[in-house]
Amino acid sequence: MPSMRDQATEIMRRSDDLAAFTTVEGQITRPYGTTALLDAQAQLDTWMRAAGMATRTDTVGNLIGRYEADTGAPNAKTFLVGGHFDSVVDAGRYDGTLGILTGIAVVAHLHDSGQRLPFAIAVVAFADEEGNRFHTSFLGSSPVAGLWDPAWLALEDDAGVTLEDGIRSIGGDPHAIVADAIDPETVLGFIEVHIEQGPVLQDRNLPVAAVSSITGSLRATIEFIGVAGHAGTVPMNLRKDALAGAAELVLAVEAIGTSESDLVATVGKLESSPGASNVISGYAHLTLDLRHPDPVVRTRAFTSVRAAAEAIAERRKLGLVWTDSPSFAETPCDARLTDLLRTAIAEEGIEPLSLFSGAGHDVITMANVGPVTMMFVRCRDGISHNPAESIEEPDVEVALRVLLRFLLDVDDTDFG
Repeated sequence: MPSMRDQATEIMRRSDDLAAFTTVEGQITRPYGTTALLDAQAQLDTWMRAAGMATRTDTVGNLIGRYEADTGAPNAKTFLVGGHFDSVVDAGRYDGTLGILTGIAVVAHLHDSGQRLPFAIAVVAFADEEGNRFHTSFLGSSPVAGLWDPAWLALEDDAGVTLEDGIRSIGGDPHAIVADAIDPETVLGFIEVHIEQGPVLQDRNLPVAAVSSITGSLRATIEFIGVAGHAGTVPMNLRKDALAGAAELVLAVEAIGTSESDLVATVGKLESSPGASNVISGYAHLTLDLRHPDPVVRTRAFTSVRAAAEAIAERRKLGLVWTDSPSFAETPCDARLTDLLRTAIAEEGIEPLSLFSGAGHDVITMANVGPVTMMFVRCRDGISHNPAESIEEPDVEVALRVLLRFLLDVDDTDFG
């Protein structure tokens, strides 16, 4: 039977294998509904089956591998383990997929040792968490958690393809999505193993930590409408330069983001048109992502950004279109599950540190169907959403040992 060290080695190898599934040569770019995503899904399916799981794919393309409970446990509930296998543009190879691969590895360990628990384990590979293509939040996990919004079907990607057509292209029936919701009565809990995406564990020289909560986010898209004109003939005082207005707002967002502790504010995308070197910008579009653990602080900062945008538009005589985007509230991890995770970490001789997550994760939606928790794994220099994303094999081995202990502790304490 492979040791946990062998399993960790295999996870590193499999992470490399998944990185090959991409829509852009030389990058890891795996948007929803693409051939690259479907190929990655097929590979995960193969690994799940080899680990002793029965697999199925739901309407939006989530892959679920199920390892049944001990036959002596009738009406057993299910504990879910998972992550996402889509990616941002030019991503790293561990964000999201680590949660899936550690889940598969632990189930493989149980299967190879002939061990089953009093509850079933479902490893869930969510098809879209990043929203790279249709600009959604948690497209994969939302239907599973009973949070599907039918209005999302009308969302379009940058090529004008609707989400409805995207779902049909992978063989799903967009009008059957609601049937994929999990019955909360059958769920024991959910855990996601994820790279930290920050430098705290590296600074503390710790391989893993429990997560206490996930911060909330408010998002928007902002459009400035000006008047395009010749760069050489329109005087500066008569211009209605949309890009200049957007640039001013970017700096305002930065200033607001530095005004409160733990507040972060980001303009991740900025586009203008016509986009010629000798033409004044007549239109600019930008995105806002604002996060803080306290909803009062978060809302106050969001309101400040909107007020700044309105003031800039009025002073520069620009049109303004502000559109709130799908956002998410702060989500505390379940106290009892997190205590069990901290105990499992301590049992491995590691300080049981707790951190809050500044990034959004599928545990936010999955909290709608049952108790949730997360485990962070040390990530070099805290770099993520970047090809330089890096983790160490010994830390993965620790994460596997902790995850197995955690599931056995759930068993021993008759959780739920």
